[in-house]
Amino acid sequence: MTKLSVNINKIALLRNSRGGNLPNLLKAAQDCVRFGAQGITVHPRPDERHIRYQDAKDLKPILNVEFNMEGYPSEQFLSLVADVKPDQVTLVPDAPDALTSNAGWDTISNKAFLKKVIDSLKKQGIRTSIFIDTDLDMIEGAAAVGTDRIELYTEAYAKNYKNNPEEAIDAYHKAAHRAHKYALGINAGHDLNLDNLAYFHKNIPHLLEVSIGHALISDALYLGLENTIQLYLRQLK
Repeated sequence: MTKLSVNINKIALLRNSRGGNLPNLLKAAQDCVRFGAQGITVHPRPDERHIRYQDAKDLKPILNVEFNMEGYPSEQFLSLVADVKPDQVTLVPDAPDALTSNAGWDTISNKAFLKKVIDSLKKQGIRTSIFIDTDLDMIEGAAAVGTDRIELYTEAYAKNYKNNPEEAIDAYHKAAHRAHKYALGINAGHDLNLDNLAYFHKNIPHLLEVSIGHALISDALYLGLENTIQLYLRQLK
């Protein structure tokens, strides 16, 4: 079964917009789990505009599901990871001022850097995943740096899905087969939603996990958080 990890960045962004602790991020994370989420994802950025570093520290001890931390492997981020010890770290190549993740790693030109970071994380007992496009050479490069998993960057799929689903999924289907050939676990995320998730899940073999935040939290404004999580889970059955 493909697991649903809920990214709670947008809940933190709403809280930060007024100060204080409304909505309560920790309670929201626990509610996501109570409503069926099999994981919680956070992506603390250097400016802490949504998830704060302290949030990551506070979340880990209260969660009984997989805790996934995303981020660029700066010294500051890696120090936080060493303190928190999440179950999984997803490495992204974002610039510090990036609005959102918008490209996968060049695993060839960054081979030495990624290998060093991944080796360090593995020594701490942390599973690693790297954010990646569907380029087959980059997937082979991911295997070479020793990561446990890849996270397929699905913006292109989501953008093209309504026009031509078969064409939109093709590169991802091929990428998943290549990743499996190299014994890489497969995660996916970015712009997956209630319209396109079921088709993606049906056509991507060996899909272990999807991380969804923006669309899911937006849907929850209209449908309620519990109902929304259940609707997303149904897409993965």
